[in-house]
Amino acid sequence: MRTVPLLALAALLLPGSQDPGSGPEGKPGAQVLEKAFLEHGIHLDVERGLCSIAVTIDVRDDLLEYLLVNPQGAQHESLFLTDVVPSRLNAALLALGAQPGKNAEWKRKEPAPTPEQVREGVLPYTVESPSGDGFLLYVAWREKGETYFYRVDDLLRNLESGRSLARHRWVFLGSRMVRIRGQGDREVFAADAEGNLVNIAFFEQGNTLLTAARPECLRQTIWLANGWLLPSRGSPVELFFSRQPLAALPDGVESRLPIVPDEEEPDAGGNR
Repeated sequence: MRTVPLLALAALLLPGSQDPGSGPEGKPGAQVLEKAFLEHGIHLDVERGLCSIAVTIDVRDDLLEYLLVNPQGAQHESLFLTDVVPSRLNAALLALGAQPGKNAEWKRKEPAPTPEQVREGVLPYTVESPSGDGFLLYVAWREKGETYFYRVDDLLRNLESGRSLARHRWVFLGSRMVRIRGQGDREVFAADAEGNLVNIAFFEQGNTLLTAARPECLRQTIWLANGWLLPSRGSPVELFFSRQPLAALPDGVESRLPIVPDEEEPDAGGNR
């Protein structure tokens, strides 16, 4: 994909923003770009290779296929929910220098397994995991005077292994343009049309902005939230997309983190 100048991203991919202008001597200014994205609920830090958005906890106690969707997406199987427009978040990730990687790919085996082998559970295909450029994901919030900061992978439980999802770089796909039935030849951004931003389980279409990339993510029925680490459903938290590993919450961020309301404590009998 052709590299797009940063100010062009603000002007072309953030419709409705004020004129982004320029920095000293007419050069693009990262601060001006960051201000343009902030108008759309995206905290962008070009120098630190970081952006973040407000999300809420959605599904805590049921199987997950997605990490992040908006209200028109697959809410019933996503850990986080956001109101940020997918194409605008995609523009922010491009502004951080991300290059689209390769989605999971299903390949038929040659020669194909015999019918008897298929009955015994041999799959007629192999799957290559997603690969390429991407981001490390983190989540943070404040609760009862404490600050919580986690790697997102640690918040996903693998029912088969009994462990969290292995920490890894989530592959940037950048979604794609598609034609919607009944709308003629007009193309739309797939993630905007579907409302699904980040997937945990693999999907062939490649319509999301990011995908998990571990081989075990081929399975769609083994992922649950690590509910004992998360606040209750509907709680506000902040989701971070980082180009580099973060050992701690970045400087200057803590003061803006959402505060999770206190939950009513159970009495001695376990009632609320």
